Formats: sequence, C-alpha cells, structure tokens
Amino acid sequence: MSADMLLLLPPSETKRPGGKGAPVAFDTLALPVLAPQRSAVSDALIALSGDEVAAARVLKLSAKQRGDIAANVALRTAPTMPAVDRYTGVLFDALAADALDGAARRWLGRHVLIHSAPFGPVGALDRIPAYRLAAGTSLPGLPSLKKVWAEAVSGALATAEPAFVLDLRSEAYRALGPIPSDVSSAYVRVVTDAGGGAVRALNHFNKHAKGALVRALAEQRPRVRSLADFAGWAEGAGFRVEGGPDEELLLFA
Repeated sequence: MSADMLLLLPPSETKRPGGKGAPVAFDTLALPVLAPQRSAVSDALIALSGDEVAAARVLKLSAKQRGDIAANVALRTAPTMPAVDRYTGVLFDALAADALDGAARRWLGRHVLIHSAPFGPVGALDRIPAYRLAAGTSLPGLPSLKKVWAEAVSGALATAEPAFVLDLRSEAYRALGPIPSDVSSAYVRVVTDAGGGAVRALNHFNKHAKGALVRALAEQRPRVRSLADFAGWAEGAGFRVEGGPDEELLLFA
C-alpha cells in the first residue's frame, strides 16, 4: 500500500457472482499479516454453510438469499475477481471502477482498502470470491468478529504506516478495525445542510457521495499526506467538507 493517503471503504451486501481468477490466497492479499484471522473466519463460515438451515438462520437469509450459502461453501475454491469489481450497490455503482482507465484503477490498488467481514481489509484490486457474511454476524466456534478482527486490523494498519487515513467505513466495520490513535486520520460522515447551522445525516446519498468522492480521487490522483492536503483538494474539486466533532470530517451532499 501507499505511504501517502489510505482510504478505507465498507463492503457491500450485494456482489457480482463468478470470476476468472485463481482461488483466493490469504497471504497475497493486502495486509498479509492478517492471514491467520482470514483463515479462521473463512473456515468457520465454510463449516457453518455446510448446513443450509443453520446457515440461513445465523446469516439471517431469506428464502431468496439462500443461494449465497453455496458461495460460502466454495469460498476457498471459487473463482475470484478484484474486490472493487466484486461489490455492487450504491457506493460501488457511483465509483464505477470498471469504467475507470488503467491509471485510475492502479491508483485504487495503491490507496484503497475495502473492509470485508471474512477477509478483513483487502486491496481494491485484490482478487476475492463471492461470499455472504456481515460485520455483526456471530459464527459458531469463533469469538465475535470484533474480537477476531479489531486488534489485529489496528496493528496491521499501524504497520502499513500510511501518512493519512480517510475512513469512509460504516460504524459496524469501523468497529472491526479501529485506526490507531497515532495514525493521522479523519472519519467521513455524509450530511446535508439543514439550515440554521444544523446538519442532517443521510442514508442512501451517504453511499453515493462516498463513491463519487473516491472516483474523483482516482481520476485526479492528488498527492495527499494530511487532512489539510485533502481539504484543499476537495475544495478545488467541488466537494464541500468541514471539520466535525471527534476527528470527524463532514462531507456535504
């Protein structure tokens, strides 16, 4: 990963099926020190998914979603594709990584981690299989995912030594890997101006705004090593950002 800015993205519940790459190799993903946790979570998910009824209950799947259980069973043998192409949904549709040129995609590969539940943070161009697992799921035979991931991910992020981290994850995935206190960072919260100096948090447009922001960064590829650098670029690129409480960065949509 780059020693400049690092972006942390949440995953999406929806994913493209299939792929053409070789099966996932945990130690070839970004932050390879997390290979033991990746193996433990993946093995527990595979074991659970061998029982369709139990898996549907634990993973809270509807009848229409039960097809995702088969993807979990094949987690270690299924074909793969780059993580940024695997995920779909509002954020990734706005990012539209498949429509970016080669230079922009390489920038994503150097600067973006997508925080998955079974694999932890993976590089945007790291190849992963389809799966179904949410941050809040408790897998049989394992501690909570927070206990499995939080300390290990924080340590891995510290070892990566990014100059600045822009955290665009949801609260659930933020809990699976807090950014170390000695790493310069800002947590992005998408809001709209509610008048009178008040702001209101957004839901659907929260994800769209984050995707559009990451796309603009990939296209323009600014040199960002601090919050001040990012704020200066954002203003010039037409994004309104303001400092908020507790090291939050408000992104207006």
